[in-house]
Amino acid sequence: MNTTTTPNPAVSTRQPYGWLKWLILGGLLLAVVMGASAYMLGRALRPYAIQGLQLEPPLPVPDFTMTSSRTGQPISLSDFRGKFVLVYFGYATCPDVCPASLSAYKKTYAMLSAQTRPNVQFLWITVDPDRDTPEILEDYISHFSPEFMLGLIPRTPAELAGTAKIFGAHYEKVDYGSQAGYLMDHSTSVSLVDPQGNWRIVYAFETPPETVAADLDYLVKTELE
Repeated sequence: MNTTTTPNPAVSTRQPYGWLKWLILGGLLLAVVMGASAYMLGRALRPYAIQGLQLEPPLPVPDFTMTSSRTGQPISLSDFRGKFVLVYFGYATCPDVCPASLSAYKKTYAMLSAQTRPNVQFLWITVDPDRDTPEILEDYISHFSPEFMLGLIPRTPAELAGTAKIFGAHYEKVDYGSQAGYLMDHSTSVSLVDPQGNWRIVYAFETPPETVAADLDYLVKTELE
C-alpha cells in the first residue's frame, strides 16, 4: 500500500508576516527614542527656575559694618558689592545647626563652577560676640571653607540687633544649666544678597548643597558673565 502523500501547496511552514513583526518593533523603538529626545530637548529649552525662596520684589539691604574675623578690622557689606553674598547668623559653640550648615555650604562651594567661585562670598555673623573673638571664628572656619567663608563680629549689641532685623533673623540667649555655659537660639536660614545689594533669596535649613550651587551657577552665568 502506497502511503506517500502529496504536499498541499496551500500549506506553508514559513511565517509570512515575520517582517511585519520586526517593522512594528522598529517603529516602537523609534517612537521611544524620539520621545526621549523630545523630553531632553524640552528640558534644555525650559527656562531655569530658581529653587530658593525668592523675595518679590527684592529688598534693598542697608549697608552695615562689623569686625572681620580675618583681619580684626572693620568690614562692610558694601565691600562685597559686585558679588553674590550669602548671609548666615550663628556662633562658634553652636552644638548642632551651625556645624551642619557650614558643612553643607562647604559642599556647595565645592560644587560651584570655576567661574562662579570668585563671585560668591559666605558671611557668618556671630550672634555671640561676647565669646566669639576673631581668632575663635577663624579657627572654626578653617575646618570648612576659609576661602569662601568669613566671620563677622558685631561691635555693639545694637549693631547685631539692627542687622538681624534687616534679615528677619532671630537670636536669644538661653541657659539650660549646661556646664558648657549658655546657648544661643537663632534662625537657621541663609539669605542671598545680589551684587547690587538687594536681598533676593532665602534658603531654608537643610536645603541640599546641590540646590544652592545650581542657583548660584545660574545667577553668576546670567547676571555677571
